[in-house]
Amino acid sequence: MALRMIDHNSKEYKQMVDLRNEILRKPLGLSFEQKELDEEKDDVLMGAFDDDILLGCCLLTKVDSSKIRLRQMAVPNSMQGKGIGRALMIFAENIARDLGYKVLLMHARKTAAGFYEKLGYSISGNEFEEVTIPHYVMEKNL
Repeated sequence: MALRMIDHNSKEYKQMVDLRNEILRKPLGLSFEQKELDEEKDDVLMGAFDDDILLGCCLLTKVDSSKIRLRQMAVPNSMQGKGIGRALMIFAENIARDLGYKVLLMHARKTAAGFYEKLGYSISGNEFEEVTIPHYVMEKNL
């Protein structure tokens, strides 16, 4: 498995959008709007690959000079439990740290909170609804 950055609008980016749509949006009856995808050109896009096959992905969006937000973590259900998400998280944390950020935060789906807690993230705040399902803000000092 290779972890690498993804260029916006590249062939790999299109795979990333397809994976995120399949895992995160379609099950909720949602889809991406072009404006939303266009705004990702300034984000840090990353994926886990087996040759040219995307195994998982996530992205980082700047919040302010000290905080960056992890978004759109997606690993196919058939690939979960194989360390792909964990490897992506470590990669994302290292990149955020290298870019000078002090805190990595996210809006984690309630069903994924346990995964992030095992990686050292803490819930900071009350449960809220986003994209029709329960979430928590979770964060970790880098």
